[in-house]
Amino acid sequence: MLCSALIVAAYLYQSAYQAKYRADLLQNNLNSGINILLTSTDSAYRMERAVRLFPEDDLDSVSLRRSAWGAIDIGIVKAFAQQDTIYKVFSIANALDSAKWGALYLIDEDRPLSLSGQTTIRGDAYIPKAGVKTAYVDNQSYTGDKQLIQGKQHDSEKKLPPLTPKRLQFIRQLCQQAPEHNSTWLKNRSIDRSFRYPTTTINLGKRVTTLQNISLSGNIVIHSDTTLIIDSSALLDQVIVFAKAILVKSGFHGNGQLFAKDSISVERDCLFSYPSYLGLLRDTAAIIGFPEKISLGENTRFTGFIFTYEKAQNPLKPLIILSKNSKVSGQIYSQGILSIKAGTDMTGNIMTSRFLYQNDMTAYENYLINTTIDAGALSRYYLTSDLSPISGQQKKILQWLEVK
Repeated sequence: MLCSALIVAAYLYQSAYQAKYRADLLQNNLNSGINILLTSTDSAYRMERAVRLFPEDDLDSVSLRRSAWGAIDIGIVKAFAQQDTIYKVFSIANALDSAKWGALYLIDEDRPLSLSGQTTIRGDAYIPKAGVKTAYVDNQSYTGDKQLIQGKQHDSEKKLPPLTPKRLQFIRQLCQQAPEHNSTWLKNRSIDRSFRYPTTTINLGKRVTTLQNISLSGNIVIHSDTTLIIDSSALLDQVIVFAKAILVKSGFHGNGQLFAKDSISVERDCLFSYPSYLGLLRDTAAIIGFPEKISLGENTRFTGFIFTYEKAQNPLKPLIILSKNSKVSGQIYSQGILSIKAGTDMTGNIMTSRFLYQNDMTAYENYLINTTIDAGALSRYYLTSDLSPISGQQKKILQWLEVK
C-alpha cells in the first residue's frame, strides 16, 4: 500500500508539473504574440495568422489578428498546445508624442489670443504671432497667473496639423458599409458580441430610432440614415455608431465611438467614460444656414477624443460647443470653431482654428473667460488614436476586453 501510494503521488506530481509547465509556456507564448502585434506594422495580421515562434518546437504556436475598430485597433492573440488554448482580446492605441504635446494649438489668423477672468493655461502652447494678452470682458479683468501661459510658447501655422489620412479613410469607409435594413436585432434587450466573431452590424434605415432599455456591448456597429436618439436607459460599451445626427439624452452613462454627418448633441449631466470618441465627418457641403455641430450640455463629463472633419471648406465652419461646467479630459480637435462657456474645464489638449465666447449681448472671437486648459493634469496613462496629429509611433494596450 505504501509503495502504491508513492507511485500515485509521483504520478500526480508529474501530471501537475506538466500542466504547470504547459500553462507557463502558453502564457509566455501569449505575451510574445501580444508584443508582436504591438510592434509589427505587417498588414498580414489584418486576417488571423498562425505563427510558430520557434520552428523546432511543436508547442509554441500562436495565432494573431489586429483589425481596425473605428479610431483604434483590436488585437486578438491565441496560444495553443494540443487541446489547451488561452487567448486575450484587447484594444490598441498610441502613446502621445511628447515633442508635439501641449495644452493649446490655435492657428494664426493675424490676431491675438485674449484672456479674461480666472483663466489658466498650463502647458506648451502654439499661438498666433500676435501673441496673448489680457482683456476686460463681462465686467471682469484678468485675474489669473501673471505668466499668462505656464509653458513654452511657439508660433502656430495658418492651418491645423491634419488628421491622419489612413485612419480617417478607414472610418469614412466603415461609415458607408451598411447592410440592408435589419433593426430586428434591437428586439433583444441585451447584445454582447465578442470581438473573436464577425461584427454584428445593425442598419436602422431612415426611421428615427431611440435606443432605450437596452444593453449593447462589444463588436457591434449601428448605422442610421437619419437621427438616432440614445436614451439614458441605454447602456453602450465599445460600440460604434454612425448616423446623420445623434442625440444623447440627459443622464446617459457609457462609452463608445459616435460619428455623425450633421450633428451630435449631448444633453446635460451625461458621463462618457474613457475611451470615448465623438466625431463629425462631412464629405459634402453642409446644409445652407446650418453648420455641423457637436455640443456638450451643462455638467457633462467626457473622457476621450472629440473632433470635427470636413473634406472641403464650407462658408459656415463646423462648431464644437462646451456648455457651462462641462469637463473634457483628453483631446479636442476643431477644424472650425470651438465655443467655450465660462467655467469650462479642459484637461489635456485643444487644437482649434478659432475660439468663440458669447454672452447675452456680444460674441467675442479668440477670447477665453474663466476657462482652464491643463495639459499636465491629464493621466500619464492616457492613450490616443493614431488619427490624432499628436499621436506617437509607440502602440500600447488600451484595454483588456476578453481574457481566457
